[in-house]
Amino acid sequence: MADAEEVKGVSKPTDSTTDILAPVFAGTNLSLLDMAKLQAQVLVPVLKALRAELGEARANQLVSTALRGWLHNLYRDIGAQLPGSPRQKWEAINAAVRPRIGNAIDIEGLKQEPDAWEFNIRGCRYADFFRQLGEPELGAVLLCDVDVDIEAVGSPEVKMTRTQTIMKGAEYCDFRFRMKTSDKAKQ
Repeated sequence: MADAEEVKGVSKPTDSTTDILAPVFAGTNLSLLDMAKLQAQVLVPVLKALRAELGEARANQLVSTALRGWLHNLYRDIGAQLPGSPRQKWEAINAAVRPRIGNAIDIEGLKQEPDAWEFNIRGCRYADFFRQLGEPELGAVLLCDVDVDIEAVGSPEVKMTRTQTIMKGAEYCDFRFRMKTSDKAKQ
């Protein structure tokens, strides 16, 4: 088998000590899809047990609130440790997560300019997986909502608009980013 560096388009896994996403991936080299599957193996039974005890609405709200808070703080802390402007921090997180996403999404590029990046996601293996589990709302919290936390790291220099996601039943996810250029980002 060829070394990862020899295979075109495949990045060598990073050392977890230099991986800015090590807190997210527990220092592993797992793909984002594999990490989401592991999280679901733990969270779905817990969520079902909570639903049986508390009712569906209360259990869903409790789990969603806890996960949103955890993920928000996690990405806020990652961003705080990165050097550079907010936009540079946002770019660093996106660059680190891209190899973890791999081919789990089908991207339709629309626009890529210094102050704008627009694309649609036309296929999403994350949505496929969570729909098969019957838990698309959990998938939205674990994956889709994180985009807002990553955007917050780039604020006020990065603004994301997304009106729909495949996870929540839309035909495609529509990502529209607007970027302000700071003096540091120009360097």
